Amino acid sequence: MGLSGLVAGTMLAFVALVQPQPASAQLRVDINNPTVEPIPMALPAFSAQSQVPSRLTEMTKMGEDMAGVIAADLERSGLFRPIPRQAYIEQGLVPDRRPRFPDWKSIGTQGLVVGGVNFLADGRVEVTFRLWDVYGQQQLTGVQYQTTPDNWRQIAHRIADAVYQRLTGEEGYFDTRIVYVAESGPATKRVKRLAIMDQDGYNHSFLTKGDFMALTPRFSPTSQEITYLSYFNNKPRVYIYNLETGKQELLGDFSGMTFAPRFSPDGNQVVMSMEKNGNSDIYLMDLRTRKLRQLTDNPDIDTAPSFSPDGQFIAFESDRGGGQQIYVMRADGSGAKRISFGKGRYKTPVWSPRGDMIAFTHTSGGVFKIGVMRPDGSGERMLTESFLDEGPTWAPNGRVLMYFRGSPSRGGNAGKAELRSIDLTGRNERRVTTPGDASDPAWSPLIQ
Repeated sequence: MGLSGLVAGTMLAFVALVQPQPASAQLRVDINNPTVEPIPMALPAFSAQSQVPSRLTEMTKMGEDMAGVIAADLERSGLFRPIPRQAYIEQGLVPDRRPRFPDWKSIGTQGLVVGGVNFLADGRVEVTFRLWDVYGQQQLTGVQYQTTPDNWRQIAHRIADAVYQRLTGEEGYFDTRIVYVAESGPATKRVKRLAIMDQDGYNHSFLTKGDFMALTPRFSPTSQEITYLSYFNNKPRVYIYNLETGKQELLGDFSGMTFAPRFSPDGNQVVMSMEKNGNSDIYLMDLRTRKLRQLTDNPDIDTAPSFSPDGQFIAFESDRGGGQQIYVMRADGSGAKRISFGKGRYKTPVWSPRGDMIAFTHTSGGVFKIGVMRPDGSGERMLTESFLDEGPTWAPNGRVLMYFRGSPSRGGNAGKAELRSIDLTGRNERRVTTPGDASDPAWSPLIQ
């Protein structure tokens, strides 16, 4: 869902109700500590009002549902632990009144989110929330939104982002979407089509019909577009799909096989690998001029390119050293340098939005792993391990990865494929729910 319903200029920051304490005394979570205990949070149902009496019941349900979405977002991060509502002592909280802090402290609450929804006479919904530090007895942040009623889930994700950012000091990732390859059918006749959903699995829809196989969807970092590879009459074509309009454009109908198209950070170029005369090299296409430039010229296979967030470098995989390994080169194709040296094969490198890590798939001895390393190859760590873990993609804050996990095929049927997420500590691994089998996810930037 786009942002057409969000009323521009209506995000209003609240003024703190009490004098803030020094920053050292405020509630905070150390996101870099792999052993940090989740912060106990209370998220009561948002209070309901309506300038149109007939809409009060609807607002009451919306207030309940919004608190539930925010709680689920924060809980999935692994950094917060929602306290069961049956433990709450104080009831009937509203955003414009200070909570009874001793009641919340007595049940172990550290962070308290209080909100309200109000149906306005002009048909919009006003959503207000405040985040309270229970032990410090102070407001940490508060925001008011006005939007259309059907945007309530997005506002809930934005509130979760605001809470996450205030308590961790880093940008949230909840108001985002996931595009992936939806799979169905037997192993010999697998149907693969593009699907999209909110990061929590809601608002799911299919983008392609499945008449032709769709692979490797990737988001533009600057607009609501994706690039992907489709096989039309068994011939690979690269498309750009506009999510706002639903229109798609053929980027190229190339003479050789084409693989893994991905946008540049400014959204003006697409980097991909193309096979010519039995050899795969990396090429860059300018989307404005449609001019194609060859970046590598090597007798071995170069593929799976990924830009650094500053656009200065490209990571890619190559077997030029005798085995599948990860290399980094300048964006003009010069200065290629190998950065992976462990046993086994390294592939599908993807640069973190923060620029500090490169995620990859590692295989050795029939075992697949998702790992990360610094751009110079140091600090290598494996985060997951299974029969088949592949295709990592970063959340926009560079703290969480999503990938797909496959299981063995049985009796001629295709093995199951599901999406999973893992944070950089390697501790918070979770399944991402989809209607059917799913592979090759791509995480969107924060929705603007």
